[in-house]
Amino acid sequence: MLFSDFAKRLEILEQTNSRLEMMYQLSDAYKSFEKDEIKVASYLMQGSLVPAYLSLEFQLSVKMVIRALAQLYAEYSRDSGSGVSLFGEVDDSSSVQQVTKLYKSSGDVGIVAFEVVTGWLKTDSAKQKNSVSVVQVYEKLVEIAQEGGAGSQDRKLQKLVELLKSSDPISAKFITRIIVGKLRLGFSAMTILDALSWAVAGSKTHRVLLENAYQNRADTGELAQVYLQLAADEHNDLSAIEKKLDEKYEVATGIPVVPALCQRLNSAHEIIEKMGTVIAEPKYDGLRVQIHYSKKGFENGTHIRAFTRNLDEVTHMFPELSQLDSVLKVAECVLDSEAIGYDPKTEKLLPFQETITRKRKHDVGEASEKVPIRFFVFDVLSSGNNSLIKKTLRERKELLKDIIKENRTIKITDYITTADPTKLHSFHEKKLQEGLEGAVIKQIDSHYQSGRKGWSWVKIKESEGSSGKLKDTLDLVVMGYYVGRGKRSQFGVGAFLVGVINEKQEVKTIAKIGTGLSDEQFRELKQRGDTLAVKMQPKEYEVEKSLIPDMWMRPELVVEIAADEITKSPTHSAKVALRFPRLVGFRDDKNWTDATTITELKNF
Repeated sequence: MLFSDFAKRLEILEQTNSRLEMMYQLSDAYKSFEKDEIKVASYLMQGSLVPAYLSLEFQLSVKMVIRALAQLYAEYSRDSGSGVSLFGEVDDSSSVQQVTKLYKSSGDVGIVAFEVVTGWLKTDSAKQKNSVSVVQVYEKLVEIAQEGGAGSQDRKLQKLVELLKSSDPISAKFITRIIVGKLRLGFSAMTILDALSWAVAGSKTHRVLLENAYQNRADTGELAQVYLQLAADEHNDLSAIEKKLDEKYEVATGIPVVPALCQRLNSAHEIIEKMGTVIAEPKYDGLRVQIHYSKKGFENGTHIRAFTRNLDEVTHMFPELSQLDSVLKVAECVLDSEAIGYDPKTEKLLPFQETITRKRKHDVGEASEKVPIRFFVFDVLSSGNNSLIKKTLRERKELLKDIIKENRTIKITDYITTADPTKLHSFHEKKLQEGLEGAVIKQIDSHYQSGRKGWSWVKIKESEGSSGKLKDTLDLVVMGYYVGRGKRSQFGVGAFLVGVINEKQEVKTIAKIGTGLSDEQFRELKQRGDTLAVKMQPKEYEVEKSLIPDMWMRPELVVEIAADEITKSPTHSAKVALRFPRLVGFRDDKNWTDATTITELKNF
């Protein structure tokens, strides 16, 4: 497929508001891709070059992209006679100024690229071939991203200029948006799975099958390629596809499994009544870390990979994991754990905000000395070449004991087994008294279920039987902010709008928050808000006119919010509102799709 045709499809997707129509458009696109285009097109449609769990960044700022566009602008300015100095030379500084002016006017580097390339194509020097394919553009983008070392910025710049010269205006718009990380067409990985099912089955028949496969290996590109190839090989025989995909798409060391998450219930009695015999573990206020270990090593030369709950690779954060060679009794495994900082003198565990200081790319060695980390391993998802997620929790716990030889840094999480609500309640209260977040309770014969499905994992509200104040916090999506007035004008933000998500991953408003923030938190919110700012309301948001913020933010930032109670609301699109909401902290370890759901609200 020519990239120009691919870009036209992206433009149609951009202009489509209906999720159902988006699915149809994506389904049609997948039917038209050649075999070697499926994987790369999947990544490009999500604004990336690699699956979500990997990091391959362009390291090109908007200013650098503007410089590239300015070169094209200068060329057609020369032909038109504008932007030329007294000596007949192109005035580069003037071109940069003009392109910057265009950018400030639109706020979208893609729109600027469209206008500049449109002008450049009118010049005599332009060669409008538009014959570059999707795979060729992908390969050129990978070249740009992988440029490193001395002079790499200039080489990136020149390669981008050449790529833009081979592009039509619509292609240039989407290429530049991909480079600056602002493609965002408004659909999720789950929409892609629906589209794949529709492309093969003509319905969502295979959605559950595809979702289960994706949860085993969180890579939409690889899954799309494997699934569509199976469909071709099996002549769309649905039962044959199901059988072979289930066989081929097991857990693979090095590719993250979508983590299991907790539902909420109000009491130990309710939990035992619903779940029967359970395993109860301490609920740590740490960073969820999925650890992948391979003695023979991964493609990047490492033996260890670590991922957060939202699939970000954070191996660099944890030099302590180098100890795994001496701790593990197997050559390959995937472990689920909670990483939490501790005081080596007192052995006291530290709050989350201190643990998260590790999430930096520089000075990790210094940070590891100030905040040493302890890993509490509570599950094993694969061992050797064998996936374990279909084994019961009881079996996985026993296997875990045979895999790990504990030391000071890597521990197996303590737990109790019980069907007694009184014993469960006592365990929960004891953990609260120890400064932890109570208990996580798991059905003893459950399989590993990614996401919040069924009732295999639950947590209890912090204090049972409470009324009035909510004792459990909510994880909410920041949708936008309001400009500060009076004293808060110095911060540039006076309040912010937050929302919960529904089963379609639409964000519904639940609170406008302007109290409970320190001066530093106001400043941080403004800084983060400007990084995520967009001019148009994101497609995922449903907001009443009276609540429209001064600045929209794309769905990415998650905050932890405490409140006194949840009340009915005619104003908020969630149909409920928080009474006296206040900011607890920023949850950089969580993806916006992990935010509190409308369904979960009934359990607060």
